[in-house]
Amino acid sequence: MFWYNQEVEALEAKEVRPKTSQPRLLLYGSSSMRLWKDAPEHFPEFEVINQGFGGSTLAACAWFFKRLVPMHRPDILLFYGGDNDLGDGRHPEEVFFSFKGLMELKNELCGAIPMAFISVKPSPTRHHVLGSIRYTNEIIEKEIADKHPDCTYINVFDEMEATNQQGNSLFDHDGLHLSAGGYELWKRIVREGFLDAFVADVVPNS
Repeated sequence: MFWYNQEVEALEAKEVRPKTSQPRLLLYGSSSMRLWKDAPEHFPEFEVINQGFGGSTLAACAWFFKRLVPMHRPDILLFYGGDNDLGDGRHPEEVFFSFKGLMELKNELCGAIPMAFISVKPSPTRHHVLGSIRYTNEIIEKEIADKHPDCTYINVFDEMEATNQQGNSLFDHDGLHLSAGGYELWKRIVREGFLDAFVADVVPNS
Protein backbone atom coordinates (compact mmCIF):
# COMPACT_ATOMS: atom_id res chain seq x y z
CA MET A 1 0.00 0.00 0.00
CA PHE A 2 3.06 2.29 0.12
CA TRP A 3 2.33 3.85 -3.30
CA TYR A 4 -0.73 5.60 -1.83
CA ASN A 5 1.17 7.15 1.06
CA GLN A 6 1.86 10.59 -0.41
CA GLU A 7 -1.79 11.24 -1.21
CA VAL A 8 -2.97 9.68 2.04
CA GLU A 9 -0.59 11.87 4.04
CA ALA A 10 -1.96 14.96 2.28
CA LEU A 11 -5.51 13.91 3.18
CA GLU A 12 -4.45 13.30 6.79
CA ALA A 13 -3.20 16.88 6.97
CA LYS A 14 -6.63 18.37 6.21
CA GLU A 15 -8.32 20.61 8.74
CA VAL A 16 -10.61 18.48 10.91
CA ARG A 17 -12.55 21.18 12.75
CA PRO A 18 -16.09 21.72 11.42
CA LYS A 19 -16.41 24.80 9.20
CA THR A 20 -20.19 25.04 9.55
CA SER A 21 -22.96 23.73 11.80
CA GLN A 22 -24.28 21.55 8.96
CA PRO A 23 -24.20 17.74 9.12
CA ARG A 24 -20.89 16.42 7.81
CA LEU A 25 -21.11 14.29 4.65
CA LEU A 26 -17.83 12.48 4.04
CA LEU A 27 -17.04 11.14 0.57
CA TYR A 28 -14.62 8.23 0.63
CA GLY A 29 -13.27 5.88 -2.02
CA SER A 30 -11.44 5.92 -5.33
CA SER A 31 -10.96 8.65 -7.93
CA SER A 32 -14.68 8.70 -8.77
CA MET A 33 -15.05 10.28 -5.34
CA ARG A 34 -11.82 12.29 -5.44
CA LEU A 35 -12.86 13.95 -8.73
CA TRP A 36 -16.36 14.87 -7.56
CA LYS A 37 -15.27 18.48 -7.23
CA ASP A 38 -18.74 20.01 -7.30
CA ALA A 39 -20.17 17.73 -4.61
CA PRO A 40 -20.48 20.72 -2.21
CA GLU A 41 -22.71 22.45 -4.77
CA HIS A 42 -24.65 19.24 -5.40
CA PHE A 43 -25.31 18.72 -1.68
CA PRO A 44 -25.43 22.23 -0.15
CA GLU A 45 -27.31 21.06 2.96
CA PHE A 46 -24.13 19.41 4.18
CA GLU A 47 -20.55 20.24 4.95
CA VAL A 48 -18.93 18.00 2.35
CA ILE A 49 -15.54 16.47 3.14
CA ASN A 50 -13.83 14.63 0.29
CA GLN A 51 -11.34 11.95 1.38
CA GLY A 52 -11.20 10.04 -1.91
CA PHE A 53 -7.78 9.06 -3.25
CA GLY A 54 -6.83 8.21 -6.81
CA GLY A 55 -6.40 4.63 -8.00
CA SER A 56 -7.53 3.21 -4.69
CA THR A 57 -8.93 -0.28 -4.47
CA LEU A 58 -11.60 -1.25 -1.99
CA ALA A 59 -8.85 -3.14 -0.18
CA ALA A 60 -6.82 0.09 0.08
CA CYS A 61 -9.86 2.00 1.31
CA ALA A 62 -10.24 -0.51 4.12
CA TRP A 63 -6.50 -0.36 4.87
CA PHE A 64 -6.46 3.44 5.21
CA PHE A 65 -9.92 3.88 6.72
CA LYS A 66 -8.66 4.49 10.25
CA ARG A 67 -6.26 7.20 9.05
CA LEU A 68 -8.70 9.08 6.81
CA VAL A 69 -12.27 8.86 8.09
CA PRO A 70 -12.87 8.84 11.90
CA MET A 71 -10.92 12.03 12.61
CA HIS A 72 -13.54 14.05 10.69
CA ARG A 73 -16.41 12.71 12.81
CA PRO A 74 -18.75 12.37 9.83
CA ASP A 75 -22.52 12.28 10.26
CA ILE A 76 -22.96 10.43 6.96
CA LEU A 77 -20.56 8.37 4.86
CA LEU A 78 -20.87 8.05 1.07
CA PHE A 79 -18.58 5.40 -0.39
CA TYR A 80 -17.48 4.26 -3.85
CA GLY A 81 -14.95 1.50 -4.46
CA GLY A 82 -14.32 -1.89 -6.00
CA ASP A 83 -13.89 -0.63 -9.54
CA ASN A 84 -10.10 -0.69 -9.48
CA ASP A 85 -9.93 -4.04 -7.70
CA LEU A 86 -11.84 -5.70 -10.55
CA GLY A 87 -9.86 -3.79 -13.16
CA ASP A 88 -6.66 -5.11 -11.58
CA GLY A 89 -7.92 -8.68 -11.98
CA ARG A 90 -9.22 -9.38 -8.50
CA HIS A 91 -12.21 -11.70 -8.19
CA PRO A 92 -15.61 -10.47 -6.92
CA GLU A 93 -15.17 -12.56 -3.78
CA GLU A 94 -11.98 -10.66 -2.94
CA VAL A 95 -13.81 -7.35 -3.33
CA PHE A 96 -16.62 -8.71 -1.16
CA PHE A 97 -14.23 -9.60 1.66
CA SER A 98 -12.65 -6.14 1.44
CA PHE A 99 -16.13 -4.65 1.73
CA LYS A 100 -16.83 -6.74 4.83
CA GLY A 101 -13.57 -5.49 6.36
CA LEU A 102 -14.51 -1.91 5.55
CA MET A 103 -17.88 -2.32 7.24
CA GLU A 104 -16.28 -3.77 10.36
CA LEU A 105 -14.03 -0.71 10.58
CA LYS A 106 -16.92 1.67 9.96
CA ASN A 107 -18.96 0.08 12.74
CA GLU A 108 -16.01 0.00 15.13
CA LEU A 109 -14.68 3.51 14.50
CA CYS A 110 -17.72 5.53 13.41
CA GLY A 111 -20.62 3.67 14.98
CA ALA A 112 -24.11 3.53 13.55
CA ILE A 113 -23.86 6.56 11.28
CA PRO A 114 -25.78 6.25 7.99
CA MET A 115 -23.65 5.03 5.11
CA ALA A 116 -24.32 4.46 1.42
CA PHE A 117 -22.40 2.20 -0.93
CA ILE A 118 -22.58 3.30 -4.57
CA SER A 119 -22.62 0.26 -6.87
CA VAL A 120 -19.61 -0.37 -9.08
CA LYS A 121 -20.21 1.50 -12.32
CA PRO A 122 -20.11 -0.05 -15.84
CA SER A 123 -17.08 1.82 -17.19
CA PRO A 124 -16.64 1.28 -20.97
CA THR A 125 -12.92 0.55 -20.55
CA ARG A 126 -13.83 -2.25 -18.14
CA HIS A 127 -16.45 -3.88 -20.34
CA HIS A 128 -14.32 -7.06 -20.32
CA VAL A 129 -15.10 -7.50 -16.60
CA LEU A 130 -18.77 -6.49 -16.81
CA GLY A 131 -19.89 -9.88 -15.54
CA SER A 132 -17.64 -9.55 -12.51
CA ILE A 133 -18.97 -6.05 -11.87
CA ARG A 134 -22.56 -7.32 -11.95
CA TYR A 135 -21.76 -10.19 -9.58
CA THR A 136 -19.82 -7.96 -7.18
CA ASN A 137 -22.76 -5.59 -7.00
CA GLU A 138 -25.18 -8.45 -6.41
CA ILE A 139 -23.29 -10.00 -3.51
CA ILE A 140 -22.58 -6.67 -1.84
CA GLU A 141 -26.21 -5.59 -2.22
CA LYS A 142 -27.33 -8.83 -0.54
CA GLU A 143 -24.79 -8.43 2.26
CA ILE A 144 -26.05 -4.91 2.94
CA ALA A 145 -29.69 -6.01 2.95
CA ASP A 146 -29.00 -8.96 5.25
CA LYS A 147 -26.51 -7.52 7.73
CA HIS A 148 -26.11 -3.74 7.61
CA PRO A 149 -29.25 -1.78 8.51
CA ASP A 150 -27.26 1.46 8.69
CA CYS A 151 -26.01 1.06 5.11
CA THR A 152 -27.91 1.77 1.88
CA TYR A 153 -27.04 0.19 -1.46
CA ILE A 154 -27.31 2.77 -4.26
CA ASN A 155 -27.75 1.24 -7.70
CA VAL A 156 -26.17 3.47 -10.33
CA PHE A 157 -25.19 0.49 -12.50
CA ASP A 158 -28.53 -0.17 -14.20
CA GLU A 159 -29.24 3.35 -15.41
CA MET A 160 -25.63 3.94 -16.44
CA GLU A 161 -25.52 0.69 -18.41
CA ALA A 162 -28.79 1.53 -20.18
CA THR A 163 -27.40 4.96 -21.07
CA ASN A 164 -24.19 3.36 -22.36
CA GLN A 165 -26.23 1.09 -24.62
CA GLN A 166 -28.05 4.11 -26.03
CA GLY A 167 -24.71 5.62 -27.00
CA ASN A 168 -24.96 8.53 -24.55
CA SER A 169 -21.72 8.73 -22.65
CA LEU A 170 -21.65 9.46 -18.94
CA PHE A 171 -17.87 9.06 -18.97
CA ASP A 172 -14.86 11.20 -19.70
CA HIS A 173 -12.73 10.59 -22.79
CA ASP A 174 -10.82 7.83 -20.99
CA GLY A 175 -13.96 5.71 -20.66
CA LEU A 176 -13.27 5.26 -16.96
CA HIS A 177 -13.88 8.48 -15.06
CA LEU A 178 -17.21 10.26 -14.96
CA SER A 179 -18.14 13.24 -17.11
CA ALA A 180 -20.16 16.17 -15.75
CA GLY A 181 -23.25 14.32 -16.98
CA GLY A 182 -22.20 11.23 -15.08
CA TYR A 183 -21.94 13.19 -11.85
CA GLU A 184 -25.34 14.77 -12.48
CA LEU A 185 -26.81 11.27 -12.73
CA TRP A 186 -25.03 10.21 -9.54
CA LYS A 187 -26.28 13.31 -7.76
CA ARG A 188 -29.89 12.54 -8.68
CA ILE A 189 -29.72 8.86 -7.75
CA VAL A 190 -27.85 9.51 -4.48
CA ARG A 191 -30.39 12.16 -3.52
CA GLU A 192 -33.45 10.09 -4.40
CA GLY A 193 -32.09 6.83 -3.01
CA PHE A 194 -30.45 8.11 0.16
CA LEU A 195 -29.82 11.73 1.03
CA ASP A 196 -33.30 13.24 0.57
CA ALA A 197 -34.71 11.08 3.36
CA PHE A 198 -31.79 11.99 5.59
CA VAL A 199 -32.22 15.70 4.88
CA ALA A 200 -35.92 15.54 5.75
CA ASP A 201 -35.00 13.84 9.02
CA VAL A 202 -31.99 15.83 10.15
CA VAL A 203 -32.12 19.17 8.37
CA PRO A 204 -35.61 20.52 9.07
CA ASN A 205 -37.03 23.37 7.00
CA SER A 206 -34.68 22.58 4.11
